[in-house]
Amino acid sequence: MRPWTNWAGTAVALPRRTHRPADAPGIAAAVAEAARHGRRLRPLGSGHSFSPVAATDPGADALDLSAFTGLVSADVEAGFVTVRAGTTLRRLNTLLAALGLAMTNLGDIDAQTVAGAISTGTHGTGARFGGLATQVRALELVTADGSTVRCSPTDHSDLFDAARVGLGALGVITSVTLQCEPAFVLDAHEGPHPLDTVLAEFDDLAETTDHVEFYWFPYGRNALLKRNTRRTDGTPPRPLPAARRFLDYTVMENVAFGSLCRLGRAVPRLVPALGSLASSALSTRRYSDASHRVFATHRAVRFVESEYAVPREALGDVLRDLRALVSRLRHPVAFPVEVRVAASDDIWLSTAYGRDTAYVAVHQYVGMPYEEYFAGFARIAAGVDGRPHWGKLHDLDAGRLRELYPRFDDFRRVRSRLDPGGVFANAYLDRVLGPSS
Repeated sequence: MRPWTNWAGTAVALPRRTHRPADAPGIAAAVAEAARHGRRLRPLGSGHSFSPVAATDPGADALDLSAFTGLVSADVEAGFVTVRAGTTLRRLNTLLAALGLAMTNLGDIDAQTVAGAISTGTHGTGARFGGLATQVRALELVTADGSTVRCSPTDHSDLFDAARVGLGALGVITSVTLQCEPAFVLDAHEGPHPLDTVLAEFDDLAETTDHVEFYWFPYGRNALLKRNTRRTDGTPPRPLPAARRFLDYTVMENVAFGSLCRLGRAVPRLVPALGSLASSALSTRRYSDASHRVFATHRAVRFVESEYAVPREALGDVLRDLRALVSRLRHPVAFPVEVRVAASDDIWLSTAYGRDTAYVAVHQYVGMPYEEYFAGFARIAAGVDGRPHWGKLHDLDAGRLRELYPRFDDFRRVRSRLDPGGVFANAYLDRVLGPSS
């Protein structure tokens, strides 16, 4: 037995056994074996969830799909691509680029597996665009009895509505069919702006910019505003020179910022001054590149995170209360707050189900106290019926989540039908979904 931990170190498990199948029959065999012996089994993904959604219970088995990767098929003209579940988004982006295709939208980290990203509701930003799961057109799953089921809008549609953001509770996803589009270039305009100006103009920015987000550095006056605009077909990219990219993203955003965080962790009373320094040191850059190179950036500085999806019209109130909270905390905050937007969708457990959404994510540097901060933020989000990101830290349970998701009971019914014995359950799912039957 080898211990498993997630990227942030917030979840640790000791699986009884870790299966590493390289094909779909191997996945089915691992599931059937666990079910036959009355054991639980969890797919691991790449460990980029901060919540223990992937962590195995004591005595349970784990399923590592890192050997089950690559394209299954591609219809370039229609834009349909079927990919194996263990493929990371980074690898998928490379494969799509070789076909002249791209994902419509992406988050800002690309280390997750395809199955893990959609199952936990990973999203990017853009008022006209949904999360990654809205790009799914079909799924194939191995269910608790070891059989394989394919679902789509016309084939087992209730399972499709549930499984696109399914938390790994319905079965092991083996393949995902995605609706992609012709590769495109994004024009990136990033730079510091006074926080009050960004807050006053953000709703208009969200409506007029394809993909907009901002980072607020607590204790600083400026926010880093990022505006990404989709360019017309045939627009040549004008990427940052290699030296500038290395300076901005490797030196400043990782090495230098990591050094500030370590200093703040060692001497907490310096954090407000360091945050103000980080805010004042932000630089402006404008460039264009292939979409996936703009959407995602490398994150070497480790942190813990909690994120809530709130009604977009409530964003101003949430941020006002969050700013007041930060000023009252006993322990200072070393990491910025990230704000994004997304369009309403119809996926049962999507955080954007039925409403246009703003996402507010709070972070803290690893090893620094975060509990008071995250709990205070959760209370603010609760006041506007905020829905926690399934893969990030929160303490809500099935009773409260049932109030937040109109199709929560429908999801539970599908789960009880497919996995009545709780083969795919763990302690986290027991808390957020309740028992499987």
